[in-house]
Amino acid sequence: MNRRTLLAALSLTLTTAPFSVRAQTPSSTAAANAPADLTRILDDARSLPALRTVIVARNGAVAAERGYRGHTTGESTNIKSASKSIISALVGIAIDKGLLQGVDQPIAPILRGDLPAEPDPRLARVTIGHLLSMQAGLERMSGGNYGRWVSSRNWVRAALAAPFVDEPGGGMLYSTASTHLLSAILTKVGGKPTLVLAHDWLGPLEGFRIGAWERDPQGIYLGGNQMAMSARSLLAFGELYRNGGRTPEGAQLVPEDWIRQSWQSRTRSRFSNDGYGYGWFERVIGGRTVHFAWGYGGQMLYIVPDLGLTVAMTSDESGPSARNGYRDDLHALLAKIIGTAES
Repeated sequence: MNRRTLLAALSLTLTTAPFSVRAQTPSSTAAANAPADLTRILDDARSLPALRTVIVARNGAVAAERGYRGHTTGESTNIKSASKSIISALVGIAIDKGLLQGVDQPIAPILRGDLPAEPDPRLARVTIGHLLSMQAGLERMSGGNYGRWVSSRNWVRAALAAPFVDEPGGGMLYSTASTHLLSAILTKVGGKPTLVLAHDWLGPLEGFRIGAWERDPQGIYLGGNQMAMSARSLLAFGELYRNGGRTPEGAQLVPEDWIRQSWQSRTRSRFSNDGYGYGWFERVIGGRTVHFAWGYGGQMLYIVPDLGLTVAMTSDESGPSARNGYRDDLHALLAKIIGTAES
């Protein structure tokens, strides 16, 4: 199957894939009992033409949710780079299970079979942690380089053969290739495809499900992009992190210490100046520290720990959200939601 056909099939599945969303995220009751100010804010959010859904949870209960222009919070959407936070969770679980040694483990021995014939010596210094925090030093395979990278015959080898533009551990170089290398590593050490590992390790979380997910020519699931989820599923994942990696029933799925590590800013985006940890951005919004996952087009998962607040938003994934100011509009919407949680 060529790439154009694959993407067409993915797009169809993103629209039609069924999702199992259970009692953890009710909709009608939440809508009926939503505070008046929150209802007004979500009504006014209809003015954002790209916005599809918003769902707000406070202290584990859904306070309100809204779908716009025929969309619903239970429908499947392409969460784009918000999936990088899920890859990060899987890495943390793999470390906890002893499948990986830790964030300081070099990646070259794991991916030995895909290294260039004469690798740059700096590849030996790239670690799991560098990939997670986008500090590998390798040329970015996002933005203008993304199309060329995913048109290659072997995405893992192409990523490892990219030139170094900084030292490992240097500045932030946001690259989907970094999280794809993590997906390849998880596949090797876990002995199963990344999607199966996600189902095995995160499947006990009610309301969480990954649907369609693109794979590279070697069958490795694309770490950090082209993943189908619903706003409700994103919310369930966000609630897992807000609860320290525990399900509502008390099962520890993600190590609590891993969440603390992931939310610790280790570098900063040169585009937004947001802090970045292990697959999570951080910034102050509405006067509160917010940890968030962000995907192209405006696929957002916000967690405001000190308010017990988790908010998922999905948007039309066909257009940008950063350079046109739309991401700032979503941040502003969150600030208004934060205001209702403080009152």
